[in-house]
Amino acid sequence: MRDIVGQLQSWFEDGTAFALATVTRTWESSPRPPGAAMAVSTSGEAVGSISGGCVEGAVYELGKQVLATGEPVSVVYGVADGDAFAAGLTCGGTIEVFIEPVTRETFPEFLRVAQAVEDCQALSVATVTGGSSNVGRHLVIGSDFVSGSLGSTGLDLGVSIQARGFLEAGRTGTLHLGQDGEQRVDDVAVFVASFTPPPRMFVFGAIDFAAAVVRMGKFLGYRVTLCDARPVFATPRRFPEADEIVVQWPHKFLADAVVDARTVICVLTHDPKFDVPLLEAALQTDAAYIGAMGSRRTHEDRMVRLRDAGVEEHALARLSSPIGLDLGARTPEETAVSIAAEIVASAWGGSGRRLTSMSTPIHGRQSRYQPNAKEHSEKVPF
Repeated sequence: MRDIVGQLQSWFEDGTAFALATVTRTWESSPRPPGAAMAVSTSGEAVGSISGGCVEGAVYELGKQVLATGEPVSVVYGVADGDAFAAGLTCGGTIEVFIEPVTRETFPEFLRVAQAVEDCQALSVATVTGGSSNVGRHLVIGSDFVSGSLGSTGLDLGVSIQARGFLEAGRTGTLHLGQDGEQRVDDVAVFVASFTPPPRMFVFGAIDFAAAVVRMGKFLGYRVTLCDARPVFATPRRFPEADEIVVQWPHKFLADAVVDARTVICVLTHDPKFDVPLLEAALQTDAAYIGAMGSRRTHEDRMVRLRDAGVEEHALARLSSPIGLDLGARTPEETAVSIAAEIVASAWGGSGRRLTSMSTPIHGRQSRYQPNAKEHSEKVPF
């Protein structure tokens, strides 16, 4: 929903009702993950995507139906059958979609949710999607508040506890509990959508390649910080797309920066006096990806210096150096694509090979932040 929240907020503030379609579960090679959203307004306008085009037409019609009846519906789409006009996923996957009417009456907390998402604040939205007379009820869970209700105090408590765990892990999925939140019962299905702040990308080295990497990082949805010790180069004019520009020695900046398991670090300085202390610090963090630019000779020299500094082999194994995938890149923009491709492949377990040479599912891999299961949903284990 993050991609379309601006339009949804505008509709809501104007009093325009809309149907919100959300992917709640996926199986096999599904094109979009749980949480992908599409909306249809009473005027017939549509925004967002849940399948990359496969079933949007069918969901659009269901959205209009939901707006007319005021009743939410849940539908499963798989591979289209022999009917050429059947709605289905040509990729071979299966998705479950929950479609609900959103008005001030059905979802009074929506404006608070939309504003939090817009401001990159962390919160979870729990929605009853099945197994209850309260289908469509919502519970909004923030770090220090709970708003709304799913229909019972016990269910609200059980879901809020699990949703905070989801939020901390950045996970989205479906919980199955009893009518009053019993942990060993699976009568009620509750979809929990977690909205976390954008992951961070730190780009070190104010060079022309860095400008292209900053642009690519923004395109991928990162909050991008550009850091360089040289104030003449690290300027907003040279890096207008950066969310933050820091003039400081890179390793000193990183020592105080917030680095978590979603953070990516791109070291583009290829200068030992910057690289070695910076990488020594970076390899001690939980960053999801650490890459360093340089030639083969620069890489070998860098590895010697890092070993001399006491960095152990298991830590060095985390370093992507030289940075990027072999795309034959030459220009800064092509190199940025190469780096972005390696970041994506690292996050999703991709091989970097050409898809035409492979027979495995295109969308079958799981993110490092999501459990490895054929059915992408969550069921409490106790």
